Amino acid sequence: MTYRGLTWDHPRGRQALERTALAAPGLIEWEVHSLEGFEASPIEELAEQYDVLVLDHPHLGDALAAGALIPVEAWLGEDALRRIAADAVGPSLRSYEVGGRTWALPLDAASQVSARLPERVAEAPVRWEDVLQLAQRVPVAPNLGGPHALLSYLSICVALGEDPAVDGSELLVSEAVGSEAARILIELARTAPAGAVDLNPIGLLERMRDERDIAYVPLVYGYVNYASGPGALAFANAPVGPAGRTGSVIGGTGLAISTRTQPDARLVDMLTWLMHPLTQATVISEHAGQPSSGAAWANPEVNRLAGEFYAATRRTINEAWVRPRLPGFTAFQASASRLLRDRIAASDASGAWRVVQREYAHTLAGAKMPAHR
Repeated sequence: MTYRGLTWDHPRGRQALERTALAAPGLIEWEVHSLEGFEASPIEELAEQYDVLVLDHPHLGDALAAGALIPVEAWLGEDALRRIAADAVGPSLRSYEVGGRTWALPLDAASQVSARLPERVAEAPVRWEDVLQLAQRVPVAPNLGGPHALLSYLSICVALGEDPAVDGSELLVSEAVGSEAARILIELARTAPAGAVDLNPIGLLERMRDERDIAYVPLVYGYVNYASGPGALAFANAPVGPAGRTGSVIGGTGLAISTRTQPDARLVDMLTWLMHPLTQATVISEHAGQPSSGAAWANPEVNRLAGEFYAATRRTINEAWVRPRLPGFTAFQASASRLLRDRIAASDASGAWRVVQREYAHTLAGAKMPAHR
């Protein structure tokens, strides 16, 4: 049987999977969609068309409400899953756990980190107040394109000492913390190079590398692909808040199996092999991927080839915040980000908190984690 797989259209998302498909001809035929499709496409609809899905953990709420995925425990042995969990960096596997089950395996691990031009910013700022001071001297840009306006906002809230609600509570974040997070984004957006705030992470990092007109981005999902080679960027941990808390939202991708199929032994063996620490440190990292294996992140040779990307950002991913896995969260990310961008452009910090909170109240307050179906 040939399984139909879907991943996202970037070297980090497809090259390693395409390479492994050559080693097992006829097992999985991989198709791709854009980063925007990966972030926003209804996962329950994709699960009707594909057998193996590369997804983001906030999709789980909608997927489980629709009964679209098979729990990993139904097709992978306990010992294998335990080994993967023990090796996973940060909360990369935990982000796929809902209701006492695991719904995807962490193929790839990422969190929001800082990126800079090494010739313009020798050392990354440590604190958010340092970032604001740096923005008075060199071009600094926040990442506000697509859902990343909300994700940047929530990460700063975490750094300021308040974890946003993940369980459908009435309040997403307090007015004081939300308004302060918005104020920081407003200050950075005001002096950012023209057009920078509209870019997604890939666009932002490519502009930094190619045009060299953005010296520093304090929060952007880390892409190891831009840490080596011509024009390499330097990556570092995300800034910390007044109490030393790192604020970052876990990202990365997971491998899930849809309920439209029944995995055979060959497919299970392939997915298990992809998660092996040696595969993660060689096949994944050597083919533009970004491993989820903690052993790979600590591997000196993997770090050397990646411009020390993993060592430089390990603390951030270890401390990263996990988004809610509530039905409707991915739609909320998109709609709240649009509203937030409007208030940032208007330099309205308290209004930014109000529109995000109002949107949250309309869409997610009172929502519950879906029960296993």
